[in-house]
Amino acid sequence: MSTDGDTTPPSAERHPALGPAQLKALAHPLRVQILDLLSTHGALTASRLADLVGESSGSTSYHLRQLARHGFVREVAGRGTARERWWERPPGGFTVSTPDETEDTATTLATAMVSREFENARARKIQAFLERSSELPTRWLDGARLTTASMWLTADQMNEVADAWDALDATLHRFEGQEQAPGARPVQIHFNVFPTIDGKENPS
Repeated sequence: MSTDGDTTPPSAERHPALGPAQLKALAHPLRVQILDLLSTHGALTASRLADLVGESSGSTSYHLRQLARHGFVREVAGRGTARERWWERPPGGFTVSTPDETEDTATTLATAMVSREFENARARKIQAFLERSSELPTRWLDGARLTTASMWLTADQMNEVADAWDALDATLHRFEGQEQAPGARPVQIHFNVFPTIDGKENPS
């Protein structure tokens, strides 16, 4: 399962963390959008990506090549022609670690930008679902959930919640590789747990 923009403290990383060079290479809104579309829709051509993002195919081709240089995408072997290449995400995911005081300013800014753009992509998908869910068959609506739980937790309790998600996430890999499976369609599963920045910790 792809975990684009999985922003996780280093101690909890389950997928390879992006290094400074990869973060800086990805820190462009269109590149994050291209990566997100390939994760959602599967293999696409530069022309199809251009249609989806409202850019020229020359622009999407350039950004695809830059993403490929850093291992974010790859050409689909045996598909397409020299003029019309197909691109896909390699198997596996990655982690965008929360920045710390040891990182340089450019890396910190790149980390924030990449995480922000992935969150924007998620928000667009939720908004599209809310606006157009009536277009979907009922069988696809019965299992849909948009849930937010706000509560007071200790740091240990929050880690317990995160560990429970990690255990569930580990079981979802059995559904990988179903891009051509009959009856399947792209689905997104979101989970966020984080301390609210404007909150205040109670004294021990």
